[in-house]
Amino acid sequence: MESEAAMTDSSSSTQVERDDLPGVIRQYLTAHNAGDASASAALMTPEARVTDDGKTYDGLPAIERWLNRAVSEYTYTTTYLGAAQDGPDRWTVTQRLDGNFPGNTIDLRYDFTLDGGLISRLVIAP
Repeated sequence: MESEAAMTDSSSSTQVERDDLPGVIRQYLTAHNAGDASASAALMTPEARVTDDGKTYDGLPAIERWLNRAVSEYTYTTTYLGAAQDGPDRWTVTQRLDGNFPGNTIDLRYDFTLDGGLISRLVIAP
């Protein structure tokens, strides 16, 4: 898989197990995968920025609207594929989504940046 190969080839990335991810990332993935928009948003800084599907959402009100739309638009299941630490406060998680969206299956990278124990930036991309 390209995303896993890219993580492995990067000399600045270290592969990690899911249990070794920071708690805030594990909590976010659990809440997001369960469709809990308010619990997901609570794990972000007030000035957080999320980029998903080519669109950027700045601040908690915009992120909460995005989360609510994301959890209601499609039904899907997720499979954890892997993770890497890309820097002191940067982590990448790869998940496979299977659902009723166009294409039915996609592998997505979730690039997290943490600040003060919360998520300050999240980029989701294939």
